[in-house]
Amino acid sequence: MSEARELGIIVYGATGYTGRLVCEYLNKQYGVGGDVSWAMAGRSQDKLEQVRDEMGIPVSVPLIVADASSSSSVDALVQRAQVILTTVGPYQLYGADVVRACAQAGTDYVDLCGEPAWMHDMITAHGEAAKASGARIVFSCGFDSIPFDLGVFFLQQAAQEKIGGVVSRIKGRVRSMQGTFSGGTLASFKATMAAAAKNPEMINVLMNPFALTEGFTGPEQPSGFAPIYEEDLGSWSAPFVMATINTKNIHRSNLLLDHAYGENFVYDEMLLTGPGDSGEAIANAVAADKSMAENPIKPGEGPTKEERENGFYEVLFVGSNAEGKTVSASVKGDRDPGYGSTSKMIVESAVCLLLNPDTKNRGILTPAPAMGSLLIDRLQANAGLTFQIES
Repeated sequence: MSEARELGIIVYGATGYTGRLVCEYLNKQYGVGGDVSWAMAGRSQDKLEQVRDEMGIPVSVPLIVADASSSSSVDALVQRAQVILTTVGPYQLYGADVVRACAQAGTDYVDLCGEPAWMHDMITAHGEAAKASGARIVFSCGFDSIPFDLGVFFLQQAAQEKIGGVVSRIKGRVRSMQGTFSGGTLASFKATMAAAAKNPEMINVLMNPFALTEGFTGPEQPSGFAPIYEEDLGSWSAPFVMATINTKNIHRSNLLLDHAYGENFVYDEMLLTGPGDSGEAIANAVAADKSMAENPIKPGEGPTKEERENGFYEVLFVGSNAEGKTVSASVKGDRDPGYGSTSKMIVESAVCLLLNPDTKNRGILTPAPAMGSLLIDRLQANAGLTFQIES
């Protein structure tokens, strides 16, 4: 995008549960009148004013009425900003026109999408238009998939320094996590399951770790669908709910980075549950858990402020090469993963794009090839994340 825009960032969905957290962080971290100009957008002027006043956001922050069901409304919205930050999901129901408009207008875009079948469709439909316009459309700028995508990127950089080259095998293992889902996350999950029931071909996309790599298929990947005991980690591991989207994004990152991790790269993601009989029992219980599908929480609902602030997460990444050399790193977050930390991560992603307009990659991207170390630095400085080499 070459021409200047009226606004830096527009938060679309500002009155929703996550949108409110995003605006709260933007106001606290960047205020008004500085390098980051921003606005709040949603369907209702009254609701926007109410949320602005409830959260103590200055009246100088512009309010924009926009409706995802109106293409002309969406077109007008994206042409006012350099970056659209959208929390309006499920994206498969409300997001396609925003991506289309940004791709055509050369407007940068970040979201919290964890819906791989929709992402696959957007890459097919709008990937070339985004490259042509210079737009940087970056999916999955929250807990799925920034700690994982950038964690792998960080580990590969560490491997080059410590063992002289990248590693072909990485295990992503969630060491600890405290947090709850919001109604928006559950709505996206349920929308995906409903769509898959109507379209069996979608199952192939959901099951394929290379669904987002546009024609490239790498080596067979571990499924991660059943508990396993891992001798090298001294722990049982259980299926991890975000692995389905994170693994796809990481393989797409590798593709967009010109296979910097190698064409034979293998990655999987699981949840560590500990050693012995207790670790095995927990792993089996996690594998059998169906509570996400049955949870009645609705969009607009989510964890309390206390729950968000008391939440945390830590992810271990263990890499190895063909010669048996290993390197490990971890990524830690200081708030609940889905909301307290996610709201900070997506804002820093939007600001990173805004303040770094000349990054190399264009089109429909993932966080690592879009922003890489620039974003890691921002997350460590501002958003409570820690990236650390362990060995």
